[in-house]
Amino acid sequence: MDSMTTENRPPARIAGLFYLSNFLAGGIAVGPSTRLFVAGNAAATAANIIAHPSLYWTGFAGFILMAATYIAVTALFYQLFRPVNKNLSVMAAFFSIIGCAIVAVSAAFYAAPSLILTGQFANAFSTIQVQAQSYMFLRLFTECFNMSFVFFGFYMSIVGWLAYKSTFLPPILGILLMIAGIEGLTFLSPPFVAMLKPWILAGSLGEVTLTLWLIFRGVNTDRWIEMARS
Repeated sequence: MDSMTTENRPPARIAGLFYLSNFLAGGIAVGPSTRLFVAGNAAATAANIIAHPSLYWTGFAGFILMAATYIAVTALFYQLFRPVNKNLSVMAAFFSIIGCAIVAVSAAFYAAPSLILTGQFANAFSTIQVQAQSYMFLRLFTECFNMSFVFFGFYMSIVGWLAYKSTFLPPILGILLMIAGIEGLTFLSPPFVAMLKPWILAGSLGEVTLTLWLIFRGVNTDRWIEMARS
């Protein structure tokens, strides 16, 4: 079989579709948290979790789907940008896989409050203790999940550079993705998140723009094949 058979098909549109599915999974995950979690109020949060178990576990499924779909995005982006620089593509993939693993681990912290509030542990401690423990796990979930953005920040910075250096995508997409990388790296110091809100919005715009571009325009196949062959 010709070694260029698979390389003649850059996985642009399927990568865009998986990226879109990741955004949809994120909506499924974040929706319940905004409705059920009450900042600084463990009792109200616990009451919401108990009253809406289906909604709560829908959020859990969303976080698992986020990790799964982004693993697919990572594999497809590796194939897409490998012709630009194989070593950087491998490095980017490692950063992303670590970020996905952190998201999956954080989902375990997300699941813990429901198990504590409704399982056998609910009768082993006082109501206040159970509520405090469940809220503590939600805080751990938040901190763990935010940690993943640092690794995704490195990932997006490298992918942005690869997109910028490629000849098969518009350079502006690469610039916007590198800004998205800065967005993730701000989580090294959370106060910067509030200070750099305009940059964060621009970074999100970059990811959305890339997704739509890959789905509806794809890449310049001739230039991609030329880079792959060289």
